[in-house]
Amino acid sequence: MISNACGVDFGTSNSTVGWCRPHAASPLLQLEAGKPTLPSAVFFHAEDSEVSFGRAAVQDYLEGYDGRLMRALKSLLGTPLMEGHTEVQGRALPFRTLLTRFIAELKHRAERAAGRAFDRAVFGRPVFFVDDDSAADAAAQDTLGEIARSVGFRHVEFQYEPMAAAFDYESRVGAEELVLVVDIGGGTSDFTLIRLGPARSGRADRRDDILANGGVHIGGTDFDKYLNLRTAMPLLGLGSRLVTGKDMPSTPYFNLASWHTINQVYARKSVAMLSDLYHESAEKEKLARLLELVKQRTGHWVAFQVEEAKIALGDSPTVRMDLERIEPGLACEITRRDLDSAIDHLVARIEQTLAGLLRSAGIPASAVDTIFFTGGSSSVPLLRERVSTLLPAARQVQGDAFGSIGTGLALDAARRLG
Repeated sequence: MISNACGVDFGTSNSTVGWCRPHAASPLLQLEAGKPTLPSAVFFHAEDSEVSFGRAAVQDYLEGYDGRLMRALKSLLGTPLMEGHTEVQGRALPFRTLLTRFIAELKHRAERAAGRAFDRAVFGRPVFFVDDDSAADAAAQDTLGEIARSVGFRHVEFQYEPMAAAFDYESRVGAEELVLVVDIGGGTSDFTLIRLGPARSGRADRRDDILANGGVHIGGTDFDKYLNLRTAMPLLGLGSRLVTGKDMPSTPYFNLASWHTINQVYARKSVAMLSDLYHESAEKEKLARLLELVKQRTGHWVAFQVEEAKIALGDSPTVRMDLERIEPGLACEITRRDLDSAIDHLVARIEQTLAGLLRSAGIPASAVDTIFFTGGSSSVPLLRERVSTLLPAARQVQGDAFGSIGTGLALDAARRLG
């Protein structure tokens, strides 16, 4: 049966769209260069009105075109920034308009790949867009729904992202299992404890199968941020002192280490502040590197180097991070211990959230049959180690890191919307 609705996974780092139809190897539609993922990135060229998306946006930035790269757009939802704006091509661009342009492009590419229009969709959402703030969380979903409807999705419903991943896993199981879905995405970590099986898969209403949902606003971009602050940013002056003996202000470094605030460092007020700090710095060579980064607008490039180092440390105990664009010969060695130390407090919060979810469900760890991992940062060694310790008897299954949610949303859309 061909579904009349699609599933949309608008992710912090990557986005997918799924559509169920007969004889397809996967529900996921090809969105860019024969691939089902579209990186959630937009690049605005400074010299003309051209806008590029996804891999093309990242490539244009890395090749040195003059312009603005925007990434981790989903992180804006539920924050005060959502109603603000940024300067693009000499004009004020509201962040809401920025998200609308990306969602519209995602819809356009999905329709082109499918050869048909979509006006009904199930969108994925984290269990919590915002931690401990129900009003902001509700506002985030409302904003995403408004944007989706404004680009032509007349009927929009939402599904928790770990629930969608569970539906993807369920499509391949042969017997009933109690499954903990661990979805470590770019911006959030989300969990669902659910009973899955062939006899349950056809039900439109799965509420009785769900034992618990949970989540925390920590994801892969946070791992990147703290690894960046531990490794690259000290080379640019973080942790150094002023000639007065005071500590160097940390705000510029935290902005540079966070994907969605990097561009704030390039603002005139910020540049003027950094120039003043250079004259007051006790370690001017480090501040000179920071000013060079700002001059060349290579903040996103550094963030990409850190992200690649994090990924490489999944397979190697040590990696060399090259920062030649800032200064010839500048580099640093990063060990897995560095990564573990940088993100230990984040993984501890994820571990605490998981333990609390099991307690709230009243389920002993020994009762969980399977841990289903998905999300781009689900393979981080320290995270896997901690989850394994929490549920030592459970079988571990790795899903499609970037496709499980989109696939599950497509299955859910077919069940709920036809």
